[in-house]
Amino acid sequence: MKEHFFAIVNPAAGGGRSAKLAGPALARLRDAGVRVDVIASTGPGHAIELAHEGYRQGYRQFLAVGGDGTAHEIVNGIFAADPAPDRVALAFLPLGTGNSFLRDFSENGAEAAMQALLAGRTRRCDLLRLTHATGTLYSINLLSVGFTADVGALANRRFKRLGELGYLLGVFVRVLQLRRRAFPLRCDAGTEWDTRRCLFLAFCNSKFTGGTMLIAPQADPTDGLIEYVRWGPIGRFGLVRMLPRLYDGTHIQHPLASRRAVRRVEFNLPAPVDVLVDGEVFTLDCHSLDILPAAVDVYI
Repeated sequence: MKEHFFAIVNPAAGGGRSAKLAGPALARLRDAGVRVDVIASTGPGHAIELAHEGYRQGYRQFLAVGGDGTAHEIVNGIFAADPAPDRVALAFLPLGTGNSFLRDFSENGAEAAMQALLAGRTRRCDLLRLTHATGTLYSINLLSVGFTADVGALANRRFKRLGELGYLLGVFVRVLQLRRRAFPLRCDAGTEWDTRRCLFLAFCNSKFTGGTMLIAPQADPTDGLIEYVRWGPIGRFGLVRMLPRLYDGTHIQHPLASRRAVRRVEFNLPAPVDVLVDGEVFTLDCHSLDILPAAVDVYI
């Protein structure tokens, strides 16, 4: 096995910020004695292919240079090709827009990630595994359907070049177009389908999404559980009043909100839906979701 890190740089992450900052950051690692082989992705999905090829060539330590989407593609490149791979480690140089996952561990994600890498300090973290009609998808951060996916789809397809402002524009438009619908599901040993309408459902490994939105304040990426957050069919005016509370986690105290920790979710959806996965949106016919405890060593 190779002892070098296999660094995959997404030069488009952070609206091009990654392309400007990756070189100096990697040079700092090399100056500190970290051995790194570097390659750049050229578009959406390419890091999946690169990670798969890196794993096949014997790399077991990967470095995501970009945002949550880059880490998401690396994890899927490894686990989708081999559901039971050798032990792998994932480090971050968080140069993307959101960098949500690392916020669970430090508000200063970039420097904390760099220090953990230099110190060789890792923690075993869980992964979410979604089984859908055409395959399997892995997540290190969260999956969500409903309002959150509607916002993500619009922001990614129309406003992505605007960064965080684009996300806020997506929120504004989706509030005007507000949809509340049912996503039938049942959890763990439950036998009854939950067919209640909702604003959104979030299945979280870590606490944050969109960079600073504290969607699941009780999530823990090391506890072997899925943090399931449900927000019922709140009205447009109530949602506008509550939106700021999504950023400090107090939305969970609203009478229409609830949370629970589960190990497995089974879906009974009548058609494919948009699913927000680690900041990216996919249209999927979802079957089930489960947790892979301590599946990857994360430098943090």
